[in-house]
Parts: sequence; structure tokens; C-alpha cells
Amino acid sequence: MLLRLFGYLFGMGMLLAIVGVVVVSWYVSEQSKDLPDFEVLNAYEPPVTTRVHAANGELMAEYARERRLYLPIQAVPELIKQAYLSAEDKNFYSHKGIDPHGLARAVITNIKNYGTGRRAVGASTITQQVAKNFLLSNERSIDRKIKEAILSLRIEQAYSKDRILELYLNEIFLGLGAYGIAGASLTYYDKSVHELDLHEAAYLAALPKGPNNYHPFRKTEEAIERRNWVIDRMAANGYINNEEALKAKQKGLEVNPRRGSSYLFASEYFSEEVRREIVDRYGEDALYEGGLSIRTTLDPIMQNYARKALINGLMAYDTSRGYRGPLQTVEVGSDWGETIGDIENFSDVPEWRVAVVLGTDAETATIGVQPGKEASGKLKEDRLVGTISLEDMKWALQISIEGDKRTAKGVNGVLNAGDVIFVEQKGDEGARQFVLRQKPKVSGAIVVMDPFTGRVLAMAGGFSFADSQFNRATQAYRQPGSSFKPFVYAAALDNGYTPSSVVLDAPIKIDQGNALGIWEPKNYGGKYAGPSTLRLGIERSRNLMTVRLAKDMGMPLVAQYAERFGVYDKMLPVLSMSLGSGETTVMRMTAAYSVLANGGRSIKPSLIDRIQDRYGKTIFKHEERICNDCNAPSWEGQEEPELEDNREQVLDPMTAYQITSMMEGVVQRGTATSVKVLGVPVAGKTGTTNEEKDAWFVGYTPDMVTGVYVGFDTPKPMGRGSTGGGLAAPIFTEFMQAALADKPPVDFRVPRGIKLVPINRKTGLLANADGEGEGVIMEAFKPGTSPPDVYSVIGFTDDLLQGELTVSPDANRAIVSGTGGLY
Repeated sequence: MLLRLFGYLFGMGMLLAIVGVVVVSWYVSEQSKDLPDFEVLNAYEPPVTTRVHAANGELMAEYARERRLYLPIQAVPELIKQAYLSAEDKNFYSHKGIDPHGLARAVITNIKNYGTGRRAVGASTITQQVAKNFLLSNERSIDRKIKEAILSLRIEQAYSKDRILELYLNEIFLGLGAYGIAGASLTYYDKSVHELDLHEAAYLAALPKGPNNYHPFRKTEEAIERRNWVIDRMAANGYINNEEALKAKQKGLEVNPRRGSSYLFASEYFSEEVRREIVDRYGEDALYEGGLSIRTTLDPIMQNYARKALINGLMAYDTSRGYRGPLQTVEVGSDWGETIGDIENFSDVPEWRVAVVLGTDAETATIGVQPGKEASGKLKEDRLVGTISLEDMKWALQISIEGDKRTAKGVNGVLNAGDVIFVEQKGDEGARQFVLRQKPKVSGAIVVMDPFTGRVLAMAGGFSFADSQFNRATQAYRQPGSSFKPFVYAAALDNGYTPSSVVLDAPIKIDQGNALGIWEPKNYGGKYAGPSTLRLGIERSRNLMTVRLAKDMGMPLVAQYAERFGVYDKMLPVLSMSLGSGETTVMRMTAAYSVLANGGRSIKPSLIDRIQDRYGKTIFKHEERICNDCNAPSWEGQEEPELEDNREQVLDPMTAYQITSMMEGVVQRGTATSVKVLGVPVAGKTGTTNEEKDAWFVGYTPDMVTGVYVGFDTPKPMGRGSTGGGLAAPIFTEFMQAALADKPPVDFRVPRGIKLVPINRKTGLLANADGEGEGVIMEAFKPGTSPPDVYSVIGFTDDLLQGELTVSPDANRAIVSGTGGLY
């Protein structure tokens, strides 16, 4: 009887087992249907960070939706592999996608922990996590787990262990916006994975289970506990010894988060312009997911010089206009550091600090300086108290607050307790003497360019990118004023005129038709000099001469040259445009002057040298010149290779030299004599628009062109005397002094065929035989031209006969009596 019962039970058990196997097989078979195609892993191209580098290779900026840098498994340090295998799947290299031992261990552990409130222990292998992350959703269900297991078995059959681990280490999310181990290493520790220490690698390996659960600042204790667990697992698996483990666990997290997307100091305007160009060229997805490597033209040293010169120039103007009051006023409590701790400073002007006035007397202000912040964002405990002396804020005694324009007699007449201000430290870090600072209202821009390649070496689009991202070098369209005149004179010299051609500088009336009426241009200052050479006209920036010259040539010709140089895309051919009344940018003007500097060759200004895709293939390069012999496999005594310059010649090289020589006169004797202090050959031209709304100076040495603009974002008068020579030229000079320091002077290249002839600078006539005497200069003439033998004046006789010219009686008598009107 017992035997029969046993047989019955055994039979029923076998039947149930068979049914169970059939059901499970059917279930697994059903789950196997319509599974994602795991072969997509072959074409894995995750979103990768685009990196922007300066010309010397320094990292400028990174752009990404997911901060990820793809790292092949061969490049992953053993320490990283060991940490992640210990934390996630110690049997990875021995199992077939599912780890039965790990599964059993997890089941037993979870049974033991049942009811304790502890989180359930998982048993997913790295292969299963790859299947879930790449091919499935995060849904918590048995169906998903079965599909995950099936896919894991298939993935293991199709791919090597190293390939699976590579996919995992590059895909996982590790918090703070970082994906993959390379991105996380930079994000958390600002170093490459090859530089990580044991305790750092262990912390990164602790994050896959839940980055927010082990946040370095908000969940510090939990993060250290989890990291130490990883270290213990590494020791248990034989990767490290107990001594190394103990030493690593004694350390803190030491997380040092990488700051924002910009890394190279003072490069923000440049980086943002590159970003816009990449988006325009390739689209946003390519920028934020494409993993591009962009090598820019930026020279970090030149960029620092340019930024400093621009800031100093804007501050010089602003301080001359007086003090406009504090940023805000606060109650000075027991902890003034906490009170002003969240007031924003300019991140790209680190010399400046926010401070609060604690007390004042006639000679001194006592201030509390805004404390710095820890990596976690918490304010530091230290409190720095300093002073501002009367000597260091004298400019602020002229107070110019709305409705309050007065002169103060002491510090306490300007500053009061509770005033929040900007200050700059004097001397070394830790010094307690400060200078009062004020954010300039006026704006400006500077562009530095290589005239032979169009490479932009430096660019600053304003006082502070943190304050305003509007780039005045490329986005602000302003009237160039007299800085446009060289293109009028270049058109003349290219079409039969010479530097010694004489044009009348006298009042003129232009009939612009019924709609516009009579236009009467004037020289700056209202004076005029009678008949003058083209050289004098540009040196002294004579508006009336320029208008007559443009009228004599015809404005369509001037417009053609302006468009050739790239100043405008389409220029309206009216006479007022000859004085720079159209609108253009600093970048365009700098590029146009580069054509004059390089001998008349057209150039394309570029901020980018080269772009490579994620695989290292070059997809763009700025250099378009051809070099047929540059790729010779070996040196066999052949001639050095030469670049074939295929750029368009838009101006005769001899004309380019003539206008350069004339603009050297602007620096030596004209409206930019302040630039003479450089002591090297420099050519340039000032520009000032009506009512001093815009001030320009664009100048160059033989190998570098620099354009400077100063003006308000909403154009308004800057005050009498705020000229290109007074505001923009000093910025140019300060930059060039730094950029040319310790470099030997270089003369401008004289083209073949140019004759240098001594002439009288004022009359344009041939000088005496020895070429010496007052007012004698060496003037450049093209073949077939020479100083005139007969004194003739453009814009006098014909205009006078037609009744279009109005000349004062004194000027008329001087001309008729033969003095030439030079007075």
C-alpha cells in the first residue's frame, strides 16, 4: 500500500514537473518573441561630449547633453575594472550572462534581510545591465527580468567579455550629469581616469546603484559607507591588500567637481561664437551629441592681453564719469558674510570681489569681503575684513547718481555702512588693502587677427561674459565713422590717384534731392585746411576732403571696394557712406584691414582651424592654400615646399602699401599719435561717429591686425572728446605693448615696383634734390606715377563753376593768391 502511494505521488510529481517545464518553456518561448535586436550594439554610438580647444591644445569648453567621453576597453585602467567588477559582478569573466551563484547569494541575503527595512540585494550581472540599459526599459516586472536574462545569454554568445564591459563602462549614468567612467572622472575629480587614486575609483564604482543615494555633498555618510564597501570587496577579491584598503578607507571623498562648460580663462566670448558657428554649420545634435573635437585659432596669451586692455580702457572711461552708487544696500548683521554670500560676482573677472561697507570716516572705509565657497557650494567660514583708502577711490569723489551730481570731500561722503560694492585687492592674496571698482556702463570689443590667414587670435566682446553674453565684436552693428575712410582712399589710389594728389578741404553742400534736401558735412572741430594731399586728408581725418574725393570717383566705385573688402555685403552708393555712416562689426572691419596689411589678398576670418568627428576624421579645416609637396615621405635634399596662395587678389599690392604708408602717418602725425609710444612700425585709423556715439581704432603691424570699438549698447553720446584717438587707440596701444614685448620691430614689406620719392608733405610737390628739410617725407609711387609738376586741386574749379561748392572768402583769397590754402 505504501509502495503504491509512493508511486502515485512520484508519478504526480513527475507530471507536475513535466507540466511545469512545459509551462516555463512556453513562457520563455513567448518572452523570446519580438525581443529587441541585440545586434544594434554593433552600431553603438552614444551621445559624446564635444570639446573645444585653443590653438595650443588647452581645453576651452565642453558641450553635451550627456557628459560622456568614450573610452575603449584597452584604455580603461585595471584599477577601474577591478573596482567595478568588485562592486557589480565579481564573476563577470566566468559566467555566461547569468550568475547562478550570485543569484543564490542574493536570494539568501534577501530572505535574511526580510523585515529589516534594508533594500533588496540585486543579482543582475553586468551583461544583464547592458541588456537593460541598451535594449529594455526600467520597468520592474518578471517579464522584463526574463527578457533581460534571455538577451544576456544571447549577448554573451555574440560579443566578447571585453566588448560587453566596454559598453557598460561607457553607458552607465553616474550622477552630476556624467555618463561613463571617463566623463564621471572629469566631473567628480577634474582628472582623467588614469590619474584616479584607489579611494576615488572605488567611489565612482559605488555610484551605478543610485547616484543620488550616494551624492558627495547631500549624502556624504552614505557615500563613504558605500565606497568603503567597494574597497572591502576589492580586498576580498585579491585586487588590493588589507593595508591599501585601510589607507583608502581613512580618506574622505575628496570630490572636486569640475566647473561649468568653459575652462580656459577669458575665453567665454570666443567659445560662444564657436558654439554658434558649429550649430549653424552642423546643427545642435552634432554639437551636443556628436563628440566633435574642435581646434580653434585662439592664442590664450593674446586673449589675456586683449581682455585686460579692453577692461582697462572701459574702466578708464567709466571712472572719468564718476561714481554711480552701490550695487545695493543691506543691513549689516552679526554675520555680514552670510548677508552678501549669494550676491553674484563676475566669474570671468576674478580680480574683483563683492564687499559690504562696515564703516567709514573721511579717509578710510572698512569693508567685509564676500567669503568664498566650498566645493559643495557652502560658504567658507573665514571672514576677510579690509580697507579702502581715499587715495584708492579718488575717482569716486565725483558722484553722478540720477538727481545727485556733486563732489564729495571724503570717503564718508561717498560710501555708507551697508553699501554693497565691487573691490579689487591690492598686492598679494591675503592683503587687506582694496581699490573701489564699478562695472562700466560703456561697452566695447576687441578683435586680433593674423592678416595672412584670417585666424582670429583673440576676441573679447565686452567687459564680462557673465554679465552680458552679447558679443559686440560680431553681433553689434555700429557705424565705423572715419575708420572706413582708408577704403575710400584705397579705391582712389587703385584708380589713378596718388598719395600726393590734392583735394580741396573746404565747406561743401550736397543736393540729395527733394526728399533729403541739402547735406552739409563738416570736419570734426568745424575747421578746414584748404587744398591738401590725400596723405594729409587721411592723417587728419578730413571729412570734407573724403566727400569730395568720393564724389570725384563716384560712389558706385567706393561701394564696389567696400564690398570687396567685406566691410558690407551690399553698400548703398550715397556720399554719406564715404564717411562710414553704414553699420558693420568689429570683426568685419578687422578682416577688411587685414587685406590692406597682407598686400591685398582676400581673407576669410575664422575662429576654427580644424574640426574632427568622434573617430578623428577631419571634416573641416580653415587652411585652403595648396601645398603639393608638403607630404613627401622623406627628405632627399629637395627644395622646401611652398604654399600656393589661391586667394583672390582684391587690391593691388602697391596700393595696399601706399595706404599702409599713409596710415603710418596717422600714427606719426595724425589723429592717433598716442600709438607712437609702441616704437615699432604701425599703421591705423581712428573713427568717431556723430556726437561721439562710437569710437574706433583699427591698426596693424606687418603681422598682426587689431580692431577696437567703444560705445554704449544703446547708442548715445559719450561726451565731447570721446574720440577714437582718445578711447579706442589707448586700448589698442596697451594690447600691442604686451603682445609685441621682447619682439624685434618689423618694417612693412615694400612691394616690388614701388618708388620712394621725397615730397613736401603739405603740397605733394617734389622736394628739393637732397630730400631733406621740414615737412619732407618719402612718399610711395607706383611705376608710371610721380609727384605732380603742376599744383592742381581736385574738387575746386569744376565744383566752383557749377555752383556746388561754398568756400569762405579767406580760403578763396588764399587759394587765388597762390598760398595753396595751407594754413
